[in-house]
Amino acid sequence: MRKAKPKKRYILPDPKFNDTLVTKFVNYLMKDGKKSTAYTIFYDAVQIVEEKTKENGLETWKKALNNINPSVEVKSRRVGGATFQVPMEVRPDRKISLGIKWMIQFARKRGEKTMVERLAGEIISASKGEGASVKKKDDTHRMADANRAFSHFRF
Repeated sequence: MRKAKPKKRYILPDPKFNDTLVTKFVNYLMKDGKKSTAYTIFYDAVQIVEEKTKENGLETWKKALNNINPSVEVKSRRVGGATFQVPMEVRPDRKISLGIKWMIQFARKRGEKTMVERLAGEIISASKGEGASVKKKDDTHRMADANRAFSHFRF
């Protein structure tokens, strides 16, 4: 270890739901430092989810995020000149950040007109266990399963 590990930064909970996970999500959603815009997008998307599903929007969002979080992923390992894709367990904090990144990434790629509608659509489809972000998680799991033979290379 060359240097001391950086201190873990703790983020404050969001003003509406008083939840740190929401703040983390909004920080990933934010572009060009426009945090209030990101909060508006998130809150409006949750509102749309509530109207469409007739359920609690925040709970639906958390359920969607849990459906997206991967439990295994593959990492490249060089062993004797060959590179192997070695399946590894995902750390809990990385699980959440990967899920958030995938949800936002695939929401941005959707076809709806505004980001609010895109995010709401992605939340609804992910909570049902479908959609592009859930497909990404399934592909990651499938990749890890296919490379299970190389799992003895992890250390």
